[in-house]
Amino acid sequence: MNKKLAAALSGGSVLVVALSGCSSSGGDGGDKGPDPKLVAWAKTVCDPLPAQQAKISGAFDALAKVVKDGPPKDIQKTDSQAFQDLADGFKARAGSLSDAGAPPGVDGGAAKQQDAVKKLTALSAAYADLKKRVDGLDTKDQKKFASGLGDLSERMKAVAAQYDGTITALQNLEKGDVNQAVTKQSGCTKASKASSAPSSANG
Repeated sequence: MNKKLAAALSGGSVLVVALSGCSSSGGDGGDKGPDPKLVAWAKTVCDPLPAQQAKISGAFDALAKVVKDGPPKDIQKTDSQAFQDLADGFKARAGSLSDAGAPPGVDGGAAKQQDAVKKLTALSAAYADLKKRVDGLDTKDQKKFASGLGDLSERMKAVAAQYDGTITALQNLEKGDVNQAVTKQSGCTKASKASSAPSSANG
């Protein structure tokens, strides 16, 4: 039951790739390169990214490693902490993007930035809700607990849809000159490399 849940949760690291600009090469900025103001904006967004990604990746790893037939209390404790870390990680990501403001000199940049912040914030809230749900499961009754995990897996389908929306919003934000600007930032590069590393690697 919990393996299904972990499978539904996997793939969150692609959010980093979307924001890091490493999901595509080049941009629409020509030979001049991105505006220095845009590069400064990218630095604001990218600098805190490795720490945020470490928390998010660690949470996904923990969920994937939970023994599905283990003691309910252990599963509950691990899942609860992982959901909390995911909520915190995506909230921090939204905060960094919000604090950075709109990317300067980008057509529709403000709307794209606000959309990404809104979706990251909603994703954080969704994980906070999952934490509440897993905390409320009955660990004294194995059947009830398994049933509760099943309900949690169903809820994850809605969260998966939120993933899609969040990824799309980040990809829209990182097109063109924004892409060029973020690829110059070590924070985004490091986070992207970490996100693409095998989950078994203990970096």
